[in-house]
Amino acid sequence: MKAGQDRSPERIRNQQEQGKKKRLRPVFRRTGFPGGITALVLFIAVLVGLNIGVTTLEKKQGWKKDFSFNGITTQSEITKQTIEGLAHPVHIYALFSKGQEDAPLMELLDRYAASSEKITWEQADPSLNPGILTRFGSDTESVSSDSLIVYCAETDRWRLISPAEFISLSMDTETGTYSYAGYTYERAITGALTYVTREEIPRIVVLQGHGELDGETLSSFDRLMTENYREVIYRDLSRSDYTPDPGDLLVFFSPMRDLTGEELDKILAFTEAGGSLFFTCDYTDPTDEMPNYLTLMRAYGFRPKEGIVVAGREDPDSYYQNTRINLIPTMKSTNVTMDLLASGANTVLMPGSRAFELPEETDRSLSVFTVLESGADSYLKKLSSAMTSMEKEEEDEKGPFALALQAERITESGNISRAFICGCSGMLTEEQVYAMTDVRQLILRMTDYLAGYSGTSLNISARTAVRPGLSARGNGLGSLIVAILPLTVLLAALIELIRRKSR
Repeated sequence: MKAGQDRSPERIRNQQEQGKKKRLRPVFRRTGFPGGITALVLFIAVLVGLNIGVTTLEKKQGWKKDFSFNGITTQSEITKQTIEGLAHPVHIYALFSKGQEDAPLMELLDRYAASSEKITWEQADPSLNPGILTRFGSDTESVSSDSLIVYCAETDRWRLISPAEFISLSMDTETGTYSYAGYTYERAITGALTYVTREEIPRIVVLQGHGELDGETLSSFDRLMTENYREVIYRDLSRSDYTPDPGDLLVFFSPMRDLTGEELDKILAFTEAGGSLFFTCDYTDPTDEMPNYLTLMRAYGFRPKEGIVVAGREDPDSYYQNTRINLIPTMKSTNVTMDLLASGANTVLMPGSRAFELPEETDRSLSVFTVLESGADSYLKKLSSAMTSMEKEEEDEKGPFALALQAERITESGNISRAFICGCSGMLTEEQVYAMTDVRQLILRMTDYLAGYSGTSLNISARTAVRPGLSARGNGLGSLIVAILPLTVLLAALIELIRRKSR
Protein backbone atom coordinates (compact mmCIF):
# COMPACT_ATOMS: atom_id res chain seq x y z
CA MET A 1 0.00 0.00 0.00
CA LYS A 2 1.33 3.42 -0.98
CA ALA A 3 2.05 5.87 1.73
CA GLY A 4 -0.79 8.12 2.63
CA GLN A 5 -3.41 6.09 0.73
CA ASP A 6 -6.66 5.74 2.69
CA ARG A 7 -8.17 2.23 2.28
CA SER A 8 -10.91 2.59 4.85
CA PRO A 9 -14.21 0.87 3.98
CA GLU A 10 -16.08 4.15 3.90
CA ARG A 11 -13.71 5.68 1.38
CA ILE A 12 -13.86 2.58 -0.84
CA ARG A 13 -17.72 2.75 -0.96
CA ASN A 14 -17.59 6.44 -1.89
CA GLN A 15 -15.16 5.71 -4.71
CA GLN A 16 -17.39 2.87 -6.05
CA GLU A 17 -20.53 5.08 -6.04
CA GLN A 18 -18.69 7.89 -7.83
CA GLY A 19 -17.47 5.37 -10.44
CA LYS A 20 -21.04 4.16 -11.12
CA LYS A 21 -22.24 7.72 -11.62
CA LYS A 22 -19.40 8.39 -14.04
CA ARG A 23 -20.29 5.28 -16.02
CA LEU A 24 -24.05 5.93 -16.03
CA ARG A 25 -23.92 9.60 -16.82
CA PRO A 26 -22.44 9.16 -20.32
CA VAL A 27 -24.96 6.42 -21.07
CA PHE A 28 -27.86 8.75 -20.32
CA ARG A 29 -26.22 11.48 -22.36
CA ARG A 30 -25.61 9.15 -25.30
CA THR A 31 -29.15 7.65 -25.45
CA GLY A 32 -31.12 10.66 -24.39
CA PHE A 33 -33.43 8.32 -22.50
CA PRO A 34 -36.34 10.77 -21.91
CA GLY A 35 -36.28 11.78 -25.61
CA GLY A 36 -36.16 8.09 -26.61
CA ILE A 37 -39.50 7.44 -24.89
CA THR A 38 -41.07 10.29 -26.84
CA ALA A 39 -39.65 8.97 -30.11
CA LEU A 40 -40.90 5.46 -29.30
CA VAL A 41 -44.42 6.75 -28.58
CA LEU A 42 -44.41 8.76 -31.80
CA PHE A 43 -43.17 5.75 -33.76
CA ILE A 44 -45.96 3.54 -32.37
CA ALA A 45 -48.53 6.26 -33.15
CA VAL A 46 -47.27 6.48 -36.74
CA LEU A 47 -47.50 2.69 -37.10
CA VAL A 48 -51.08 2.66 -35.75
CA GLY A 49 -52.07 5.52 -38.04
CA LEU A 50 -50.41 3.86 -41.01
CA ASN A 51 -52.20 0.59 -40.25
CA ILE A 52 -55.57 2.36 -40.03
CA GLY A 53 -54.86 4.26 -43.24
CA VAL A 54 -53.78 1.18 -45.16
CA THR A 55 -56.79 -0.79 -43.90
CA THR A 56 -59.08 2.03 -45.02
CA LEU A 57 -57.43 2.11 -48.44
CA GLU A 58 -57.79 -1.66 -48.73
CA LYS A 59 -61.46 -1.69 -47.81
CA LYS A 60 -62.68 1.60 -49.27
CA GLN A 61 -60.41 2.02 -52.28
CA GLY A 62 -59.56 -1.59 -53.09
CA TRP A 63 -55.80 -1.03 -52.65
CA LYS A 64 -54.99 -4.67 -52.08
CA LYS A 65 -53.17 -6.99 -54.43
CA ASP A 66 -54.65 -10.46 -54.89
CA PHE A 67 -51.78 -12.94 -54.46
CA SER A 68 -54.06 -16.00 -54.09
CA PHE A 69 -53.22 -18.91 -56.39
CA ASN A 70 -56.59 -18.68 -58.14
CA GLY A 71 -57.12 -14.90 -58.11
CA ILE A 72 -60.38 -15.46 -56.28
CA THR A 73 -60.95 -11.78 -55.42
CA THR A 74 -59.74 -10.35 -58.74
CA GLN A 75 -62.56 -8.85 -60.81
CA SER A 76 -62.95 -9.69 -64.49
CA GLU A 77 -63.55 -7.12 -67.22
CA ILE A 78 -67.19 -8.22 -67.45
CA THR A 79 -67.68 -7.40 -63.77
CA LYS A 80 -65.96 -4.04 -64.13
CA GLN A 81 -68.20 -3.15 -67.09
CA THR A 82 -71.29 -4.28 -65.18
CA ILE A 83 -70.38 -2.14 -62.16
CA GLU A 84 -69.71 0.90 -64.32
CA GLY A 85 -73.11 0.50 -65.98
CA LEU A 86 -75.18 0.12 -62.80
CA ALA A 87 -78.29 2.26 -63.08
CA HIS A 88 -79.32 2.09 -59.39
CA PRO A 89 -77.70 1.68 -55.96
CA VAL A 90 -77.48 -1.86 -54.59
CA HIS A 91 -77.08 -3.05 -51.00
CA ILE A 92 -75.78 -6.52 -50.16
CA TYR A 93 -76.52 -8.39 -46.93
CA ALA A 94 -73.96 -11.07 -46.02
CA LEU A 95 -75.79 -13.51 -43.75
CA PHE A 96 -72.87 -14.80 -41.68
CA SER A 97 -72.52 -15.19 -37.93
CA LYS A 98 -69.54 -13.57 -36.23
CA GLY A 99 -66.54 -15.85 -36.45
CA GLN A 100 -68.13 -17.93 -39.24
CA GLU A 101 -67.37 -15.59 -42.15
CA ASP A 102 -66.19 -16.76 -45.56
CA ALA A 103 -62.97 -14.70 -45.72
CA PRO A 104 -62.48 -14.67 -49.55
CA LEU A 105 -66.13 -13.73 -50.03
CA MET A 106 -65.89 -10.88 -47.51
CA GLU A 107 -62.77 -9.56 -49.26
CA LEU A 108 -64.50 -9.78 -52.63
CA LEU A 109 -67.46 -7.79 -51.27
CA ASP A 110 -64.98 -5.13 -50.12
CA ARG A 111 -63.69 -4.93 -53.68
CA TYR A 112 -67.20 -4.57 -55.10
CA ALA A 113 -67.94 -1.76 -52.63
CA ALA A 114 -64.61 -0.07 -53.42
CA SER A 115 -65.36 -0.22 -57.15
CA SER A 116 -68.48 1.93 -57.01
CA GLU A 117 -70.33 4.23 -54.63
CA LYS A 118 -73.53 2.51 -55.76
CA ILE A 119 -72.57 -0.76 -54.04
CA THR A 120 -72.65 -1.13 -50.26
CA TRP A 121 -72.69 -4.18 -48.04
CA GLU A 122 -73.02 -5.23 -44.43
CA GLN A 123 -72.72 -8.40 -42.41
CA ALA A 124 -76.06 -9.42 -40.93
CA ASP A 125 -76.23 -12.29 -38.46
CA PRO A 126 -79.62 -14.02 -39.03
CA SER A 127 -79.77 -15.12 -35.39
CA LEU A 128 -79.49 -11.49 -34.26
CA ASN A 129 -81.61 -10.06 -37.06
CA PRO A 130 -84.47 -12.55 -37.67
CA GLY A 131 -86.53 -9.88 -39.42
CA ILE A 132 -84.34 -10.18 -42.49
CA LEU A 133 -85.42 -13.80 -42.92
CA THR A 134 -89.07 -12.84 -43.28
CA ARG A 135 -88.43 -9.61 -45.17
CA PHE A 136 -86.76 -11.40 -48.06
CA GLY A 137 -88.35 -14.84 -47.74
CA SER A 138 -90.93 -16.23 -50.15
CA ASP A 139 -93.11 -19.26 -50.64
CA THR A 140 -90.60 -20.86 -53.02
CA GLU A 141 -87.34 -20.13 -51.22
CA SER A 142 -86.24 -19.48 -47.68
CA VAL A 143 -83.37 -17.31 -46.56
CA SER A 144 -80.64 -19.21 -44.71
CA SER A 145 -77.27 -18.52 -43.14
CA ASP A 146 -74.10 -18.25 -45.22
CA SER A 147 -76.07 -16.67 -48.08
CA LEU A 148 -76.07 -13.27 -49.73
CA ILE A 149 -79.07 -11.06 -50.39
CA VAL A 150 -78.54 -8.53 -53.18
CA TYR A 151 -81.24 -5.84 -53.00
CA CYS A 152 -82.09 -2.81 -55.14
CA ALA A 153 -84.55 -0.40 -53.53
CA GLU A 154 -85.23 1.45 -56.81
CA THR A 155 -86.61 -1.64 -58.56
CA ASP A 156 -87.69 -3.32 -55.29
CA ARG A 157 -86.09 -6.49 -56.64
CA TRP A 158 -83.85 -8.82 -54.66
CA ARG A 159 -81.83 -11.91 -55.34
CA LEU A 160 -80.88 -14.62 -52.85
CA ILE A 161 -77.52 -16.28 -53.52
CA SER A 162 -77.27 -19.56 -51.63
CA PRO A 163 -73.94 -21.26 -50.74
CA ALA A 164 -74.54 -23.85 -53.49
CA GLU A 165 -74.21 -21.09 -56.09
CA PHE A 166 -70.68 -20.27 -54.95
CA ILE A 167 -69.22 -23.50 -56.34
CA SER A 168 -69.23 -25.33 -59.65
CA LEU A 169 -69.10 -29.11 -59.96
CA SER A 170 -67.25 -31.39 -62.33
CA MET A 171 -67.91 -35.04 -62.90
CA ASP A 172 -65.39 -37.87 -63.14
CA THR A 173 -66.65 -39.77 -66.15
CA GLU A 174 -64.86 -42.94 -64.98
CA THR A 175 -66.42 -43.13 -61.50
CA GLY A 176 -69.52 -40.99 -62.00
CA THR A 177 -68.71 -38.93 -58.89
CA TYR A 178 -68.80 -35.16 -58.53
CA SER A 179 -66.09 -32.92 -57.12
CA TYR A 180 -65.65 -29.19 -56.56
CA ALA A 181 -64.27 -27.69 -59.77
CA GLY A 182 -64.16 -24.01 -58.90
CA TYR A 183 -65.54 -21.05 -57.00
CA THR A 184 -68.19 -18.92 -58.71
CA TYR A 185 -68.46 -16.03 -56.23
CA GLU A 186 -67.92 -13.39 -58.91
CA ARG A 187 -70.32 -14.90 -61.45
CA ALA A 188 -73.09 -15.18 -58.86
CA ILE A 189 -72.67 -11.66 -57.45
CA THR A 190 -72.27 -9.91 -60.81
CA GLY A 191 -75.28 -11.76 -62.19
CA ALA A 192 -77.34 -10.72 -59.16
CA LEU A 193 -76.28 -7.06 -59.57
CA THR A 194 -77.51 -7.11 -63.16
CA TYR A 195 -80.71 -8.92 -62.25
CA VAL A 196 -81.82 -6.53 -59.51
CA THR A 197 -80.95 -3.29 -61.36
CA ARG A 198 -82.33 -3.98 -64.85
CA GLU A 199 -85.59 -2.26 -65.66
CA GLU A 200 -86.84 -5.36 -67.45
CA ILE A 201 -85.71 -8.98 -67.29
CA PRO A 202 -86.70 -12.01 -69.38
CA ARG A 203 -89.54 -13.92 -67.78
CA ILE A 204 -89.82 -17.66 -68.30
CA VAL A 205 -93.34 -19.03 -67.77
CA VAL A 206 -93.42 -22.81 -67.23
CA LEU A 207 -96.92 -24.00 -68.06
CA GLN A 208 -98.68 -26.54 -65.84
CA GLY A 209 -101.96 -28.43 -65.78
CA HIS A 210 -101.26 -31.14 -68.39
CA GLY A 211 -98.93 -33.52 -66.57
CA GLU A 212 -95.81 -31.48 -67.40
CA LEU A 213 -92.58 -31.69 -65.41
CA ASP A 214 -92.93 -29.85 -62.11
CA GLY A 215 -90.76 -27.44 -60.16
CA GLU A 216 -88.95 -30.18 -58.21
CA THR A 217 -87.81 -31.92 -61.40
CA LEU A 218 -86.89 -28.59 -62.98
CA SER A 219 -84.78 -27.32 -60.07
CA SER A 220 -81.54 -27.33 -62.11
CA PHE A 221 -83.21 -25.47 -64.97
CA ASP A 222 -84.75 -22.95 -62.58
CA ARG A 223 -81.40 -22.34 -60.89
CA LEU A 224 -79.65 -21.84 -64.24
CA MET A 225 -82.26 -19.28 -65.26
CA THR A 226 -82.23 -17.30 -62.01
CA GLU A 227 -78.43 -17.35 -61.80
CA ASN A 228 -78.42 -15.65 -65.19
CA TYR A 229 -80.99 -13.01 -64.19
CA ARG A 230 -84.10 -14.52 -65.70
CA GLU A 231 -87.32 -14.82 -63.75
CA VAL A 232 -89.05 -18.21 -63.66
CA ILE A 233 -92.72 -18.51 -62.75
CA TYR A 234 -95.25 -21.36 -63.02
CA ARG A 235 -98.74 -20.82 -64.43
CA ASP A 236 -101.71 -23.10 -65.01
CA LEU A 237 -102.95 -22.50 -68.55
CA SER A 238 -106.39 -23.84 -67.70
CA ARG A 239 -107.11 -21.00 -65.25
CA SER A 240 -109.59 -18.55 -66.71
CA ASP A 241 -107.84 -15.62 -65.03
CA TYR A 242 -104.51 -16.34 -66.76
CA THR A 243 -103.78 -14.90 -70.20
CA PRO A 244 -100.21 -15.28 -71.54
CA ASP A 245 -98.27 -12.05 -72.01
CA PRO A 246 -96.56 -11.87 -75.46
CA GLY A 247 -93.48 -10.47 -73.72
CA ASP A 248 -93.00 -13.76 -71.81
CA LEU A 249 -91.43 -16.99 -73.01
CA LEU A 250 -93.85 -19.92 -72.59
CA VAL A 251 -92.33 -23.35 -71.92
CA PHE A 252 -94.03 -26.73 -72.41
CA PHE A 253 -91.99 -29.33 -70.51
CA SER A 254 -93.24 -32.63 -71.96
CA PRO A 255 -97.02 -32.47 -71.29
CA MET A 256 -98.85 -35.79 -71.05
CA ARG A 257 -102.38 -34.50 -71.69
CA ASP A 258 -103.77 -32.50 -74.57
CA LEU A 259 -104.66 -28.81 -74.65
CA THR A 260 -108.31 -27.92 -74.67
CA GLY A 261 -109.68 -25.89 -77.56
CA GLU A 262 -109.89 -22.82 -75.31
CA GLU A 263 -106.28 -23.25 -74.19
CA LEU A 264 -105.12 -23.67 -77.79
CA ASP A 265 -106.89 -20.43 -78.72
CA LYS A 266 -105.04 -18.66 -75.87
CA ILE A 267 -101.70 -19.88 -77.18
CA LEU A 268 -102.49 -19.01 -80.81
CA ALA A 269 -103.48 -15.47 -79.78
CA PHE A 270 -100.23 -15.27 -77.81
CA THR A 271 -98.10 -16.33 -80.80
CA GLU A 272 -100.01 -14.05 -83.21
CA ALA A 273 -98.94 -11.13 -81.01
CA GLY A 274 -95.29 -12.21 -81.30
CA GLY A 275 -95.00 -14.55 -78.29
CA SER A 276 -92.40 -17.33 -78.37
CA LEU A 277 -92.54 -20.99 -77.31
CA PHE A 278 -90.08 -23.52 -75.92
CA PHE A 279 -90.99 -27.23 -76.18
CA THR A 280 -89.49 -30.47 -74.92
CA CYS A 281 -90.97 -33.64 -76.40
CA ASP A 282 -89.66 -36.93 -74.98
CA TYR A 283 -89.88 -40.24 -76.86
CA THR A 284 -92.30 -41.50 -74.18
CA ASP A 285 -94.77 -38.59 -74.59
CA PRO A 286 -98.12 -39.71 -76.04
CA THR A 287 -98.15 -37.10 -78.82
CA ASP A 288 -100.49 -39.17 -81.01
CA GLU A 289 -103.15 -38.75 -78.32
CA MET A 290 -102.80 -34.95 -78.23
CA PRO A 291 -104.11 -33.51 -81.53
CA ASN A 292 -104.33 -29.90 -80.31
CA TYR A 293 -100.77 -30.01 -79.00
CA LEU A 294 -99.62 -31.51 -82.32
CA THR A 295 -101.40 -28.70 -84.17
CA LEU A 296 -99.45 -26.14 -82.16
CA MET A 297 -96.09 -27.84 -82.82
CA ARG A 298 -96.78 -28.31 -86.53
CA ALA A 299 -97.50 -24.60 -86.85
CA TYR A 300 -93.73 -24.21 -86.47
CA GLY A 301 -92.77 -27.15 -88.67
CA PHE A 302 -92.15 -29.48 -85.71
CA ARG A 303 -93.25 -33.03 -86.57
CA PRO A 304 -92.21 -35.61 -83.96
CA LYS A 305 -91.35 -39.14 -85.03
CA GLU A 306 -92.32 -42.25 -83.12
CA GLY A 307 -89.58 -44.18 -81.33
CA ILE A 308 -86.17 -43.56 -79.74
CA VAL A 309 -82.97 -42.67 -81.57
CA VAL A 310 -80.13 -45.21 -81.21
CA ALA A 311 -76.57 -44.37 -82.24
CA GLY A 312 -74.77 -46.68 -84.65
CA ARG A 313 -72.34 -49.03 -82.93
CA GLU A 314 -69.66 -48.20 -85.50
CA ASP A 315 -69.79 -44.49 -84.60
CA PRO A 316 -68.53 -44.35 -80.95
CA ASP A 317 -68.10 -40.56 -81.01
CA SER A 318 -71.87 -40.15 -81.32
CA TYR A 319 -72.77 -41.82 -77.99
CA TYR A 320 -71.52 -41.91 -74.41
CA GLN A 321 -69.92 -44.77 -72.45
CA ASN A 322 -71.14 -47.66 -74.60
CA THR A 323 -74.77 -46.67 -74.05
CA ARG A 324 -76.04 -45.99 -77.55
CA ILE A 325 -79.19 -44.14 -76.49
CA ASN A 326 -77.04 -41.58 -74.63
CA LEU A 327 -76.48 -39.46 -77.71
CA ILE A 328 -73.72 -36.93 -78.33
CA PRO A 329 -75.28 -35.01 -81.22
CA THR A 330 -73.64 -32.74 -83.76
CA MET A 331 -74.38 -29.04 -83.19
CA LYS A 332 -75.38 -27.36 -86.45
CA SER A 333 -74.64 -23.74 -87.30
CA THR A 334 -77.55 -21.34 -86.82
CA ASN A 335 -77.81 -17.71 -85.75
CA VAL A 336 -78.03 -19.01 -82.16
CA THR A 337 -75.17 -21.51 -82.17
CA MET A 338 -72.52 -19.76 -84.30
CA ASP A 339 -70.66 -18.27 -81.33
CA LEU A 340 -70.85 -21.57 -79.42
CA LEU A 341 -69.27 -23.39 -82.35
CA ALA A 342 -66.60 -20.70 -82.70
CA SER A 343 -65.63 -21.01 -79.02
CA GLY A 344 -65.72 -24.82 -79.00
CA ALA A 345 -68.69 -24.97 -76.59
CA ASN A 346 -70.55 -27.49 -78.72
CA THR A 347 -70.68 -30.69 -76.65
CA VAL A 348 -74.17 -31.80 -75.60
CA LEU A 349 -75.45 -35.06 -74.09
CA MET A 350 -79.00 -36.29 -74.74
CA PRO A 351 -79.90 -39.26 -72.50
CA GLY A 352 -82.63 -40.79 -74.70
CA SER A 353 -84.11 -38.66 -77.46
CA ARG A 354 -87.04 -38.44 -79.81
CA ALA A 355 -86.45 -37.45 -83.45
CA PHE A 356 -88.21 -34.91 -85.65
CA GLU A 357 -88.70 -34.82 -89.36
CA LEU A 358 -85.90 -32.91 -91.04
CA PRO A 359 -87.09 -29.47 -92.18
CA GLU A 360 -88.21 -29.45 -95.79
CA GLU A 361 -89.74 -26.73 -97.92
CA THR A 362 -92.04 -24.51 -95.86
CA ASP A 363 -94.33 -21.59 -96.57
CA ARG A 364 -92.80 -18.15 -96.99
CA SER A 365 -93.71 -17.05 -93.49
CA LEU A 366 -91.92 -19.95 -91.73
CA SER A 367 -88.22 -20.77 -91.41
CA VAL A 368 -87.04 -23.95 -89.66
CA PHE A 369 -83.43 -24.93 -88.85
CA THR A 370 -81.81 -28.02 -87.34
CA VAL A 371 -79.89 -27.24 -84.14
CA LEU A 372 -78.82 -30.74 -83.01
CA GLU A 373 -78.47 -33.79 -85.24
CA SER A 374 -77.73 -37.46 -84.59
CA GLY A 375 -74.92 -39.38 -86.28
CA ALA A 376 -75.21 -40.63 -89.84
CA ASP A 377 -75.30 -44.27 -88.65
CA SER A 378 -78.08 -43.73 -86.10
CA TYR A 379 -81.47 -45.37 -86.48
CA LEU A 380 -84.96 -45.04 -85.06
CA LYS A 381 -86.22 -47.83 -82.85
CA LYS A 382 -89.98 -48.03 -82.31
CA LEU A 383 -90.76 -49.27 -78.83
CA SER A 384 -93.24 -52.09 -78.33
CA SER A 385 -93.95 -54.90 -75.91
CA ALA A 386 -92.80 -57.38 -78.54
CA MET A 387 -89.36 -55.73 -78.94
CA THR A 388 -86.51 -58.00 -77.80
CA SER A 389 -83.41 -56.05 -78.83
CA MET A 390 -82.16 -52.51 -79.47
CA GLU A 391 -80.00 -53.72 -82.35
CA LYS A 392 -80.76 -52.36 -85.81
CA GLU A 393 -83.28 -54.26 -87.87
CA GLU A 394 -84.14 -53.93 -91.53
CA GLU A 395 -87.35 -52.00 -90.95
CA ASP A 396 -85.70 -49.40 -88.66
CA GLU A 397 -85.44 -45.96 -90.23
CA LYS A 398 -81.86 -44.82 -90.76
CA GLY A 399 -80.49 -41.41 -89.68
CA PRO A 400 -79.29 -38.78 -89.37
CA PHE A 401 -82.20 -37.29 -87.43
CA ALA A 402 -83.02 -33.82 -86.21
CA LEU A 403 -83.01 -33.91 -82.40
CA ALA A 404 -83.61 -30.18 -81.79
CA LEU A 405 -85.06 -27.49 -84.05
CA GLN A 406 -85.56 -23.74 -84.01
CA ALA A 407 -88.13 -21.82 -86.05
CA GLU A 408 -89.36 -18.33 -86.84
CA ARG A 409 -92.84 -17.50 -88.09
CA ILE A 410 -94.07 -14.14 -89.39
CA THR A 411 -97.65 -13.87 -88.20
CA GLU A 412 -100.53 -12.32 -90.10
CA SER A 413 -100.20 -9.27 -87.86
CA GLY A 414 -96.60 -8.83 -89.00
CA ASN A 415 -95.06 -9.96 -85.71
CA ILE A 416 -92.24 -12.52 -85.42
CA SER A 417 -92.94 -15.55 -83.25
CA ARG A 418 -90.05 -17.88 -82.44
CA ALA A 419 -90.00 -21.46 -81.22
CA PHE A 420 -87.53 -24.16 -80.17
CA ILE A 421 -88.10 -27.87 -79.62
CA CYS A 422 -85.86 -30.52 -78.08
CA GLY A 423 -86.46 -34.28 -78.13
CA CYS A 424 -84.96 -34.86 -74.66
CA SER A 425 -86.07 -33.06 -71.50
CA GLY A 426 -83.25 -34.73 -69.55
CA MET A 427 -80.76 -32.57 -71.43
CA LEU A 428 -82.28 -29.54 -69.69
CA THR A 429 -83.05 -31.00 -66.26
CA GLU A 430 -80.21 -33.31 -65.20
CA GLU A 431 -77.34 -31.81 -63.18
CA GLN A 432 -75.01 -34.50 -64.53
CA VAL A 433 -75.51 -33.21 -68.08
CA TYR A 434 -74.95 -29.62 -66.90
CA ALA A 435 -71.67 -30.59 -65.24
CA MET A 436 -70.30 -32.64 -68.13
CA THR A 437 -71.29 -30.66 -71.23
CA ASP A 438 -71.90 -27.21 -72.72
CA VAL A 439 -75.67 -27.46 -72.52
CA ARG A 440 -75.88 -24.50 -70.12
CA GLN A 441 -74.51 -22.18 -72.77
CA LEU A 442 -76.90 -23.58 -75.38
CA ILE A 443 -79.93 -23.12 -73.11
CA LEU A 444 -78.96 -19.53 -72.27
CA ARG A 445 -78.40 -18.65 -75.93
CA MET A 446 -81.69 -20.23 -76.90
CA THR A 447 -83.76 -18.52 -74.20
CA ASP A 448 -82.15 -15.19 -75.12
CA TYR A 449 -83.07 -15.77 -78.76
CA LEU A 450 -86.66 -16.72 -77.95
CA ALA A 451 -87.14 -13.83 -75.51
CA GLY A 452 -85.66 -11.34 -77.96
CA TYR A 453 -82.60 -10.52 -75.84
CA SER A 454 -78.97 -10.67 -76.86
CA GLY A 455 -75.81 -11.23 -74.87
CA THR A 456 -77.29 -11.50 -71.40
CA SER A 457 -75.38 -14.56 -70.21
CA LEU A 458 -72.32 -14.11 -68.02
CA ASN A 459 -69.12 -15.60 -69.41
CA ILE A 460 -67.19 -15.36 -66.13
CA SER A 461 -64.89 -18.29 -65.49
CA ALA A 462 -64.99 -20.15 -62.19
CA ARG A 463 -61.88 -19.81 -60.01
CA THR A 464 -59.90 -23.01 -59.50
CA ALA A 465 -60.87 -24.71 -56.26
CA VAL A 466 -57.82 -26.94 -55.74
CA ARG A 467 -54.40 -25.37 -55.20
CA PRO A 468 -51.89 -26.69 -57.76
CA GLY A 469 -48.77 -28.32 -56.35
CA LEU A 470 -45.46 -26.45 -56.40
CA SER A 471 -43.13 -27.52 -59.18
CA ALA A 472 -39.41 -26.95 -59.62
CA ARG A 473 -40.17 -26.08 -63.22
CA GLY A 474 -42.69 -23.43 -62.27
CA ASN A 475 -41.97 -19.84 -63.21
CA GLY A 476 -44.31 -18.27 -60.71
CA LEU A 477 -43.72 -16.24 -57.59
CA GLY A 478 -43.88 -19.34 -55.40
CA SER A 479 -40.95 -20.97 -57.19
CA LEU A 480 -38.97 -17.74 -56.95
CA ILE A 481 -39.53 -17.50 -53.19
CA VAL A 482 -38.54 -21.14 -52.69
CA ALA A 483 -35.21 -20.40 -54.41
CA ILE A 484 -34.53 -17.02 -52.76
CA LEU A 485 -35.05 -18.05 -49.12
CA PRO A 486 -32.17 -20.56 -48.82
CA LEU A 487 -29.90 -18.29 -50.88
CA THR A 488 -30.59 -15.42 -48.48
CA VAL A 489 -29.72 -17.58 -45.46
CA LEU A 490 -26.52 -18.75 -47.19
CA LEU A 491 -25.49 -15.17 -48.03
CA ALA A 492 -26.04 -14.01 -44.41
CA ALA A 493 -23.92 -16.92 -43.16
CA LEU A 494 -21.08 -16.06 -45.55
CA ILE A 495 -21.09 -12.40 -44.45
CA GLU A 496 -20.91 -13.38 -40.78
CA LEU A 497 -18.09 -15.85 -41.48
CA ILE A 498 -16.02 -13.22 -43.34
CA ARG A 499 -16.58 -10.69 -40.56
CA ARG A 500 -15.34 -13.12 -37.91
CA LYS A 501 -12.21 -14.02 -39.89
CA SER A 502 -11.29 -10.35 -40.30
CA ARG A 503 -11.16 -9.77 -36.54
